[in-house]
Amino acid sequence: MAHVHEGIGERLRAFVEEQSVFFVGTAPLAPDGHVNISPKGARGSLAVLDEHTVAYLDFTGSGAESLAHLRENGRITLMWCSFGATPDVVRVHGRGEPVFRDDPRWDGLIGHFPQVSGHPGARAVVLVHALRVSDSCGYAVPFLEYRGERDLLVRYFGRRDEAFHADYVERKNAVSIDGLPAVPLPLPPRTS
Repeated sequence: MAHVHEGIGERLRAFVEEQSVFFVGTAPLAPDGHVNISPKGARGSLAVLDEHTVAYLDFTGSGAESLAHLRENGRITLMWCSFGATPDVVRVHGRGEPVFRDDPRWDGLIGHFPQVSGHPGARAVVLVHALRVSDSCGYAVPFLEYRGERDLLVRYFGRRDEAFHADYVERKNAVSIDGLPAVPLPLPPRTS
């Protein structure tokens, strides 16, 4: 029942922007490397830039697998599924590119995320150029109730200084679990 679309039209755009969570899938080139799937979802951290381009704000976390894979090979899939009334699943297969805070494009891209642009954990904007856009049924996806946003990441990094953040990223985000370069060092200062 899958349908392939020319791009992210208005109906699909409305659907993906309505979802509270989406998933990012990436993988290294090495056949024995670890495939990664990451949940994303802070409100305001996703922007559909046009019918063939999606961007999301990537936050500092306990790893940086997606960023490492994108730096190595650019392959990425984004997936949204409805846990509400509409039994739909949307996938964007494409080429992704992380844009870090020291990139000249950062200031222009961060403006697409006004709700979270000052987030103390923001480490990259990931641009995804869609090569295939499809939707399919989500008939077996359960109903789940959205209860709100978590503020733990904001509170955690919001009370830490630049030295702590730089050390954290160097220890946990510089390389992937497969040893691929992830977040480039030295880390530029966080923007306010």
